[in-house]
Amino acid sequence: MLKFEPLLKSTIWGGEKIIPFKQIRSSQTQVGESWELSGVPGCETVVSEGEHQGKPLNQLVSEERERLLGADNYRRFGNEFPLLIKFIDAKRDLSIQVHPNEETAHKLGKEHGKTEMWYVLESDKGAHLYNGLKKQITPEEYKHMVEDDTICDALARYEVSEGDVFFIPAGRIHSIGKGCFVAEIQQTSDVTYRIYDFKRKDKDGHYRELHTKEAALSIDYQVMPDYRTHYVTKKNEGVQVVSCPYFTTAVYDLDEPMTLDYSDLDSFVVLIGVKGAATLVDDEGNATSLRAGETVLVPATTKEIRVEGKIKLLETYV
Repeated sequence: MLKFEPLLKSTIWGGEKIIPFKQIRSSQTQVGESWELSGVPGCETVVSEGEHQGKPLNQLVSEERERLLGADNYRRFGNEFPLLIKFIDAKRDLSIQVHPNEETAHKLGKEHGKTEMWYVLESDKGAHLYNGLKKQITPEEYKHMVEDDTICDALARYEVSEGDVFFIPAGRIHSIGKGCFVAEIQQTSDVTYRIYDFKRKDKDGHYRELHTKEAALSIDYQVMPDYRTHYVTKKNEGVQVVSCPYFTTAVYDLDEPMTLDYSDLDSFVVLIGVKGAATLVDDEGNATSLRAGETVLVPATTKEIRVEGKIKLLETYV
């Protein structure tokens, strides 16, 4: 089981929730994102302890190969870790944005598209986000709505509370709103096309770049009646909330010991603590702690994990 040094990223919209949530020491301010597990070139997380301490994630993948990723995953992804795990704290609204799918990303010269999901942590009262179109618009109408500052009128807006889940497949317009605090699971890709940024200026007094043309090519204009993922949590039992070609995620709310059985799974597993704390012991007797704000990478060779403690966690794998 592996832990990594987080990459803290200060942003113009970042807040002050991440550092105390993770119970770490840092003088950094306006931390909008903590990259918990990343193989993005130039932004790789590094193993924080144990025999692999100091190794960047993709180096570890290249050394451990299918032992870390699983045989099928290693054939599919090679030496690139396929998921990016983040915590995101929005003190101000993020831009309205969209990510391309694989096909569109390749056409636009990018290596990967991006499908992702959000699990809402303890957020401010009245915190909201946008996810998906609430009415049918054409690509031409989209361009006009960006120009005349009315694009938000076409988006589905949700007030959120702790435990809410939103799935964001590539092509779906979305934005994390002021007051939201979320855990994000996504494909390893940093491709984001900014649609609208509320006419904000950066620290140098310039408007941030918009990607209206690329976004128009990426948007899925399908309208759905509801974009929130509905599920019922169950004590001491995993509840699957997302299953897609890029990751499968379940929520566990544990207050008694439980063994997670991975004997039939040919994949690494990522465990993300969102509340409480526990001790994890694998089938070889190796033990580590997991608390809210921490992320643990479980190699594909691990057959089971014994969880002891009171903890709410996310489990995700490919």
